[in-house]
Amino acid sequence: MKLDTKLDAKTIASLKLPDGKDEEIFWDGELEDYGCRLRRNDSGKVRKTLIIQYRRAGRSPRTTLGIAEVLGAEQGRRAAKKLLAQIALGGDPQREKTARRSADKFTVRAVGDEYLSAKQPTVRPRTFVEMRRYLCGSYFKALHSVPVDQIARKDVAARLVVIARECGVATAIRARSHLSSLFAWAIAQGLTGANPVVGAAQLQPPPSRDRVLSDAELSAIWRACEDDDFGKVVRLLILLGQRRTEVGGMKWQELDLERGTWTIPSTRSKNGRAHTLPLPASALSIINSVPRVINRDSLFGERSSGGFTLWAFAKAALDDRLGDRVGQFVLHDLRRTFCTRLADLGVLPHVIEAAVNHQSGHKAGPAGIYNRSVYVNEVRAALAIWADHVRSITTEGGERKVVSLQRPAS
Repeated sequence: MKLDTKLDAKTIASLKLPDGKDEEIFWDGELEDYGCRLRRNDSGKVRKTLIIQYRRAGRSPRTTLGIAEVLGAEQGRRAAKKLLAQIALGGDPQREKTARRSADKFTVRAVGDEYLSAKQPTVRPRTFVEMRRYLCGSYFKALHSVPVDQIARKDVAARLVVIARECGVATAIRARSHLSSLFAWAIAQGLTGANPVVGAAQLQPPPSRDRVLSDAELSAIWRACEDDDFGKVVRLLILLGQRRTEVGGMKWQELDLERGTWTIPSTRSKNGRAHTLPLPASALSIINSVPRVINRDSLFGERSSGGFTLWAFAKAALDDRLGDRVGQFVLHDLRRTFCTRLADLGVLPHVIEAAVNHQSGHKAGPAGIYNRSVYVNEVRAALAIWADHVRSITTEGGERKVVSLQRPAS
């Protein structure tokens, strides 16, 4: 129905449905294609909605501007003029609105799940676990509900700054790499037109480290450890020389306490090879002090987690307790110290590599194909030597009980 006047607040308020009708559109008397639709709902209430209707490619789509009582007559007229101007220039608001509604389904989390499904058959299990942890975990949780084509560089940069502050620059760099790969894949799928990670928060990688802790520093760290999850993890890192994620993610099902062994499955080891480690008595004592929790296989971390995760906060607290007794160090320095000091105690290089699940040197290349020994007895002896050394430097009046291995005379 065409009105003789424009749709102002007074006119809209006076509009009523004709008798016997449940819907009617009243078109503005001045602005063509702008109107107010009245529709009776199931409860009998009449709702007034401001709309435009235009012609495009043989269609006559309608676009809703908003509820008249909420939007207001003047605001509705301004919105209508703006959209009608876009239409005059070739735009199609209804099609754009439909496309936006479809694009909104492709959130970072939804696209991340599709990306991981596509990548899982092509990457190693351990790599896939890391990809899923970075993309589906807490690192980018604030972006999970946002459509991928709505993510801006500033959004990515803000998250990377937080990750670097809470988890370290190295972690932020890895998180950035995984997110960039996700967006590159999304571009290839036509889900977004740009990678917002490019140019966002250019983080400088930490310098390569060669830090080896002295006996005094190692003793100070051991003594500063509290009787909590992190303290036990750090002491196991000192005794066993394994990676922090491997120790922090230790599970009861990986342990054979009767035989005194711990088997890190291939899915949790960095090189994708299962690794069985004989446990010295001091390590078993720490493990046995961990209370078992029903329906939870992980030794450390929160009940709902897959292992210990609060590395940055716990490490900062440890540093505070240490004060100036130990210079700046990272947890990976404990692994380097383990290897270096075992060599100082006379343990042969191939035994050290076997202990930390490395394969290089004499086991690299064709030699490793034929020599499949994991040197179980030698590793057990080396760990006993090291455990005794740790005991001697961390116990008041401690003395060495195991004689270090001596290298053959040259």
